[in-house]
Amino acid sequence: MTYPIITLTLNPAVDKSTTVDYFVAEQKLRCSTPRYDAGGGGLNVSKALKRLGGRSLAFFSSGGPSGQLLQDLLKKEGIDFRIIATQEWTRENFIVTETRTNAQYRFGLPGPTLTAAEADALLTALRELPARPEYVVASGSLPPGLPDDFYGRIAREVRSLGARFILDTSGEPLRLAANEGVYLLKPNLGELSKLAGVEKLEADDVDDAAKAIIARGDCEVVVVSLGPSGALYVTKDQCEHVPAPMVKKLSTVGAGDSMVAGMTWALSQGKTFGEMVRLGVACGSAATMNPGTELFKKADVDRLLDWINQYGSRYQSLPSQLE
Repeated sequence: MTYPIITLTLNPAVDKSTTVDYFVAEQKLRCSTPRYDAGGGGLNVSKALKRLGGRSLAFFSSGGPSGQLLQDLLKKEGIDFRIIATQEWTRENFIVTETRTNAQYRFGLPGPTLTAAEADALLTALRELPARPEYVVASGSLPPGLPDDFYGRIAREVRSLGARFILDTSGEPLRLAANEGVYLLKPNLGELSKLAGVEKLEADDVDDAAKAIIARGDCEVVVVSLGPSGALYVTKDQCEHVPAPMVKKLSTVGAGDSMVAGMTWALSQGKTFGEMVRLGVACGSAATMNPGTELFKKADVDRLLDWINQYGSRYQSLPSQLE
């Protein structure tokens, strides 16, 4: 079987989510029945793609009983995957929502240390793909043991495949990968500032900073995530702000990955950049409407996309203050 989209998750997790009435220090807290989900950037992208009707092959590292649970969860969702076996156990994350305040507490545990041989196995798996994918999506942090330039190495491999590389990460791994050249970057304002080499960006400087990054060959498209203000997409000759609809936020887990999935699916369907970002914003906003780690419901995406398409043109200009 051929896959138009490959997702990479180098630091996946089993996400456990539950609720408590309220937090009180040094007291036994009674939690609700936990929910278990396959987590990690690229895996969230694959799960969201499936909900949109897309097909992908998920590459991820997996080790120990928690790694087996991760595989079982993905099989239950019908996600096609290929694992890179690791000696150390796959990490777990713990998300608790305090029901009285709707405050969410997210506990991220450190990932396993990947050996050089395990990292090389991932690169080899990419080289040995039976058919060239259209897009390779990497999302999430690098696990311990991998050098900061590892996403840059992946960028070179993807380029040799003739595929387009979409990257959603942060810090030095983002900068070094951009130096190698990728197709699409999805930074937030803070990350864009670092890529541009400035301490802070004002609202009027965002598009110029993105165009400068494109001009130096780091990428072809920059989609700047603006949180509740939506997103701004920039190419060498286009710039558009897409507003986010107002929704009741229950959880932000997986919202960014849902946005990436929406954009990747739109690109794979030949949509314009404007259509790409509008669907991405709809997916990201819809994901915040569900508790815990549930991602989005397709019906919510359709409804929010309709709002963006009908009313979004009223708010094309950037907000005066972006946080």
